[in-house]
Amino acid sequence: MAQVRFNHMELTLPRGALDEQMRDDITRFYGEVFGWETSRSDAVGQTSFFIRVDDGQFILLAESSKPMSAPGYDHLGLLCDTREEVGELLEKCRKLQERDERVQIQDYGVMPMGGVEVCAFYLKYLLPIQFDVQHIEYGEQNRPAKRWVYTEA
Repeated sequence: MAQVRFNHMELTLPRGALDEQMRDDITRFYGEVFGWETSRSDAVGQTSFFIRVDDGQFILLAESSKPMSAPGYDHLGLLCDTREEVGELLEKCRKLQERDERVQIQDYGVMPMGGVEVCAFYLKYLLPIQFDVQHIEYGEQNRPAKRWVYTEA
């Protein structure tokens, strides 16, 4: 069986939303918090903005006359290696929130969930979805059989 992993997600915004100020704000925030890189791109005849996470993962922002709406808990989960990394990212986001009220944070702390502990917070900034930034600690009995391991190129 082929081994697959997530490659990208496209998020649509209203036409005209991806102006220079919006692109600059997205670049600054997501670059400062996660180290992501951005570039302007035109895909399939539409104005787009490319947020590169690593060599194979990205978020494509595209303008549309029918933009997406995610009023509930729709989110994309981001997995950290340690609780400390989650805490460091949360602290960065809180500092940025002091300067920009558009930064929305929901801190969930540490939650026991069926044999694992999840340390998490939700983050929303300028995009139509939230990010669930988390670390999962497994017990010996429920550790997954497979896991991705990233190395420096």
